[in-house]
Amino acid sequence: MPRLRSILSLILILVATLLVSCSSPQATIPTTYTPEKIAQLQVLVEPVEEVRERMSELRDLIANRKWVDAGSLIHGPFGHLRQDMLNLSRSLLPKDREQATKLAKELFIHFERIDAAAKARNSEIAETQYREALRDFDAFLELIPKAG
Repeated sequence: MPRLRSILSLILILVATLLVSCSSPQATIPTTYTPEKIAQLQVLVEPVEEVRERMSELRDLIANRKWVDAGSLIHGPFGHLRQDMLNLSRSLLPKDREQATKLAKELFIHFERIDAAAKARNSEIAETQYREALRDFDAFLELIPKAG
């Protein structure tokens, strides 16, 4: 009987040691952006900002009723914007991620409506959707921390 107790004690110690050594500490969710994270975000935001700078081209195409060119701009040079914005959104802190993803999706709804308005040659809807797209685009960019 004493021998069985010794073996059970040894097994219990081994199991306890194994459980403690295999457990991992809780990962903490960062609440602020580190300088390294901001630098990473600045690289990711560059192609998004380039498209934002080209939004005036879309405005001019809508104003001049160049519908084919407007659709080509949305599907061509703006084509990778969705992926770039969603990748950027995923890199944000959780407190900003949900809002950024929502704004990115809304922006693309506006682009889809501009494209549909261009196909229907409806300048009123296209102009309204352009203004709303611009508002959402700027709100998205405001969520990205600036290097400073």
